[in-house]
Order: sequence, then structure tokens, then C-alpha cells
Amino acid sequence: MSIAACAETVRQMDPDRFLSVMAASPALRADLFVLYAFNIEVARAPWASNEEMIAEMRLQFWRDVVDAIDEGREAHRHELVAPLRQVIRDHRLPVKILQQIIEARRWDIYRDAFADESAFARYIDHTSGNLMWQAARVVGTQDNFEADVREYAYCVGVSNWLVAVPELVARGRTPLLDGSDAGVLALSQDALTRMAKVKKRLPKQAAPALRAGWLAGGVLKAAIGNPERVKTGRLQRSEFQRRSGLLLRSMTGRW
Repeated sequence: MSIAACAETVRQMDPDRFLSVMAASPALRADLFVLYAFNIEVARAPWASNEEMIAEMRLQFWRDVVDAIDEGREAHRHELVAPLRQVIRDHRLPVKILQQIIEARRWDIYRDAFADESAFARYIDHTSGNLMWQAARVVGTQDNFEADVREYAYCVGVSNWLVAVPELVARGRTPLLDGSDAGVLALSQDALTRMAKVKKRLPKQAAPALRAGWLAGGVLKAAIGNPERVKTGRLQRSEFQRRSGLLLRSMTGRW
């Protein structure tokens, strides 16, 4: 898969993250597009079939690909393999973390609710947290900022999850431990409070990776202002507000 093809995949399937990459310097875009294209392939694998076994096989395909790259073996044929191999090698991305992203997506296959708060938090960390931390590594963030990047990514992950609630419910999933207005309010307030605290500790060097969460604060505030918006799918801001907000952040070096 060419970089242009990776970029097009992200543009079509994850347009907000695509815009965040385009706000980064041209030198950083290619590797971010590859990483995000990989995430898209993994994220949609569980939904490729209503048959659980087939969905498991789709995820196993990506497990095998990542293992083969790690061990220097020939991987399954897929156009994303070559650029992904290069990004992993160039930035020494830990394969264990990529495998955690894949493993976490097994939850998407089945209809079981999260067992408890720890299971929910682990899912958000292994998806949103792992992805944002690897993106931060790609743009040169030092390892001592991992905990802070993951904390910020958790808050972003919660906001993205709230946006996805109506679709997940429609597909027969139970996305929230407490889907009541009170439960949504508590989850959103906790994430917004944690986000405000951790933002002060995040390095500007990580901005191109962190900027993928530029909508999170607004989404969390909307959920706090009216938790009913989560059920009805009315958390997203207008196209103009989204684009202008990202432009301001990119111009000021914020996220």
C-alpha cells in the first residue's frame, strides 16, 4: 500500500484523524498515515462478518502479520504490510503494544458487557492509549512522557466511545457500564477533569499525535451539558467548528 493509499484510507474511514495528520508537518505525515491505516484495518476486522469465527480469523490475520514482521519472516500478503514493517523498524515500535491493540478488539466481536471499570479502562487504554502512544513515538516523543500521553489518550478514547454509543447499541453491544444519564455524566466529568490536569504536563513535541484528540474536550462538555445527547448521537460539533478548532490548534502549536 502506498502512502497515498494509506492516507486515502484514513481520509475515508477516519476523517477527523486525517485532518489532524494534515495539520502536522509534511515530514511526519507518511508514518502517521501508515499507523492510522493499520488501526483502521484492525478496528474494522471484528465487524467484517456476523460470524464470530470469521471475525476472530480476521483479527488473527493481523496478529500473524505483526508477529511475522517482529520475527523477520514473510508476512501474509497485504498491501499495508511493507509500509507497516518500515514504520515499526524505523521507530522501534514495540510489537507487544500493537498486539494489544489487536487483542483488545476481540471485545467488539461478542455481545458481553465489560466486566467492570477496570475492564473498560483497559480496553480504552489498549486501543486509544496504545495508538496515541505509538503515534507519539513516531513523532519523536521521549519515553518518560508515556504515562501522560496515555492519560490524555484515555480521555480522548472516552469521548470517542461516547460518540460511538448509538452505533454500538444498534449492533447489539453494551458499551457502557452505566448507560444512565447519571452514569454518562460521571464518566464524562471524570475524563474532562483528568484531561485538564494532564494537558499541563504534555510536551509540545507530541502535538502532532495529541492533536488527533482535538474534538474530545468539546464532546465531553456536550455530554456533561446534556447526557441524553449520547443516546441520540448528537455529540459532534458542526463541520465548521471542527475544522476551525483544529486550525487554531495547529497555528498555536496546541492540541
